[in-house]
Amino acid sequence: KATRLRHLTLAEDTRGMLTELRKAVRLLLLTNGDRQTQREKIEACACQPYFDAIVVGGEQKEEKPAPSIFHHCCDLLGVQPTECIMVGDSLDTDIQGGLNAGLKATVWLNKTMTTPLDTAPVPHYVISSVLDLPALLQKMDNNTNTNLETGHTPSSNE
Repeated sequence: KATRLRHLTLAEDTRGMLTELRKAVRLLLLTNGDRQTQREKIEACACQPYFDAIVVGGEQKEEKPAPSIFHHCCDLLGVQPTECIMVGDSLDTDIQGGLNAGLKATVWLNKTMTTPLDTAPVPHYVISSVLDLPALLQKMDNNTNTNLETGHTPSSNE
């Protein structure tokens, strides 16, 4: 266990990306699992400074994909669900949970870019690397500004 935890790290480029993102948006880490195990992982990778809040499902009444845990996260950040974007690597918990909670958008981190056999749930966006997130957020922001001016609603492929 100690060896496994020792190898948990945030890559330098990921740390840089999170530092830059946090200048513009509020960031929250939401993870399912046992309180002690998840807190040990969080401590081992030293990711606390990159987030405004960290929520461990094992410390809450319900875990992802229950809407209540997402709403709790929104409350911690002082934002409405319609202002939040869920980025996660699990269709069943992260993406379905974001959809259940009525979040602004869901972003599936699909590192292998494989098509799931089960097509539901369908994320709003798909990226292959977390490092693609800033460009996607910029694109989403540009689409929102365009929509306000034109009344156009973008499809998920835009």
